Amino acid sequence: MKTALTDRLGLDLPIVQAPMAGTSTPELAAAVSNAGALGSISIAAVDAVEGRRQIQALKALTTRPFNINVFCHAPTPPDPSRDRIWIDSLRPIFTGFGVAPPETLNEIYKSFLTDDAKMAVLLEERPAVVSFHFGLPQSDRIAALKAVDCILIASATTPDEGRQAQAAGIDMVVAQGVEAGGHRGVFDPADDPRFATLPLTRLLARELDVPVIAAGGIMDGAGIAAALALGAAGAQLGTAFVSCPESAANAAYRAALAGPRAERTRVSPVISGRPARGVENTFMQRADEALTAGYPYAYDLGKALNAAASLQGDDGYAPQWAGQAAPLSRALPAAELVSVLRREMREAIAGLPRP
Repeated sequence: MKTALTDRLGLDLPIVQAPMAGTSTPELAAAVSNAGALGSISIAAVDAVEGRRQIQALKALTTRPFNINVFCHAPTPPDPSRDRIWIDSLRPIFTGFGVAPPETLNEIYKSFLTDDAKMAVLLEERPAVVSFHFGLPQSDRIAALKAVDCILIASATTPDEGRQAQAAGIDMVVAQGVEAGGHRGVFDPADDPRFATLPLTRLLARELDVPVIAAGGIMDGAGIAAALALGAAGAQLGTAFVSCPESAANAAYRAALAGPRAERTRVSPVISGRPARGVENTFMQRADEALTAGYPYAYDLGKALNAAASLQGDDGYAPQWAGQAAPLSRALPAAELVSVLRREMREAIAGLPRP
């Protein structure tokens, strides 16, 4: 099971548990890391104080390497006119739940590009791995993190994004195919050719000098083995870990992954303002995607709508992020799931034809 990923990080397995904001927990990441893979959390959706608390909680649970993820989206300037159009388009839905929508939207998630407090936390806590989504940080931030021995990983959804990451000094690249659950890591959402995992992984593995980690639609050991056969140094799995008891997923989310709805996922910007794949829900079906406000302003409204719906027992407006292979989900403790993935991967590799 030795690859460039396992060698660089001292892992037993070439598996990364995706850093799912709002779903990954220190307990989940620690269980994965302790089982020999790379556990991850995201501090992108919390402030620096809470981010430090989560990192320290994770440190208390494992001495193995783990990954801390941040978002590097270009900050969106306020656009009250655009926000008003989005608010008014959803007003009838709010009214149906007996509440009024907020009349202004806030930038609820600060980009790592401008978050000096979060940068300071990373420099002081020095996690083994720091990963970036939605783009790349400034060169001085990359240099500063490398200076304290953080290994840097960035998501790429196109060959060009992979080239940009390597040129910037990133140590490893996640090839995120369109099959992947959660937010697309695309640098510019207006220009997304939506590469699938298989061709993207192969293209990046052939072209880049840094290790490539395949992500998107990988749920079991056979998928991991396929990624390795394409030249990847490992595979990143997100949806596979959502149903673990250590995750923060609620009962409705777990039920969605365990039922027939998991067979229908969709990429849509309506929940947050950026394209993201999740189990298709009422929000995606009713909202006009063309009117969506910018990220993360749209997320402010989406959260308010979900809160109103949830009070009425309606989970049709909740973000239930999931990849296209979600029906393969298994509700196992994280360490047990890693063990199963190890066995499946070895069986798949042993079954490959030999030249």
